[in-house]
Amino acid sequence: MIELEGLTKRYGEKVAVNNLTFAVRPGIVTGFLGPNGAGKSTTMRMILGLDRPTAGDVRIDGTHYDRLKDPLTSIGALLEAKGVHPGRSAYHHLLCLAQSNGIPARRVHEVLDTVGLSAVARKKAKGFSLGMGQRLGIAAALLGDPRILMFDEPVNGLDPEGIHWIRTLMKSLAAQGRTVFVSSHLMSEMALTADHLVVIGQGRLLADTSMAEFIQRNSRSYVRVRSPERERLLDVLHGAGITAVENGNGTLEVDGSKAEHIGELAARHQLVLHELSPQQASLEEAFMRLTAESVEYHAHSDTPASAERWGDGWKEGRA
Repeated sequence: MIELEGLTKRYGEKVAVNNLTFAVRPGIVTGFLGPNGAGKSTTMRMILGLDRPTAGDVRIDGTHYDRLKDPLTSIGALLEAKGVHPGRSAYHHLLCLAQSNGIPARRVHEVLDTVGLSAVARKKAKGFSLGMGQRLGIAAALLGDPRILMFDEPVNGLDPEGIHWIRTLMKSLAAQGRTVFVSSHLMSEMALTADHLVVIGQGRLLADTSMAEFIQRNSRSYVRVRSPERERLLDVLHGAGITAVENGNGTLEVDGSKAEHIGELAARHQLVLHELSPQQASLEEAFMRLTAESVEYHAHSDTPASAERWGDGWKEGRA
């Protein structure tokens, strides 16, 4: 288990992490979400003792990271896949980590096989693609067979097969009773992987809840109904005290009523329905709604006036 209590980090006047308190529990995959600049990487670095908190406390199974004996056997982490000496082979990189943490050398071969790098184990890391580097970083996290695993953007550079593989791996690790903490900006993948979510914005905790509850709380749920007898359907719904809104393409949107109830009501009045479907926002939509006020960097679709001027000037100069 990872436990944070009042964790705070300041850089001068900038508060990167602001009084975070939450726990990452074993047996489930916990997703760590937040906009760019929210403080996710800083939080993960403080968990691993790479940054010292300004205030608060963080413990790994009740112990500070710097007091762990052979820390790779307690917590494995992927924070920066490029943190490998480019002239060192994948095998020797992992062997060095193993020897420094009292891990048997045979474990190096096991994790290389797990991540699919056995065939390139003796090749230097400088020749690795981004995806291969990610796999090597994951192998390092798994090396000590730890009870706690932490991954920052683990799918970066992976192809579809690799993304499916890491998703399955994280789920299987959690199913073994391990603590799995993963940060990602790829919402579609997080929706398929995480059971629980911790969401931060501008360094503050915004949510600490299950995936299902997070989407339910931060999105609109409604039922979409379509019938060739739209006017009569509207009358029936109105008579039952149900408000339906026409959305302009022949369908109705109903809030506050379940699809089963609407279907039974239509059946009693012998109404033909061509569509009856519950609608709920995606994780991405719910995330965008919750964090809208916490986004630090806003991009705009309009072309900046300065760019237009430079473009015109450039064209004029060439004319």
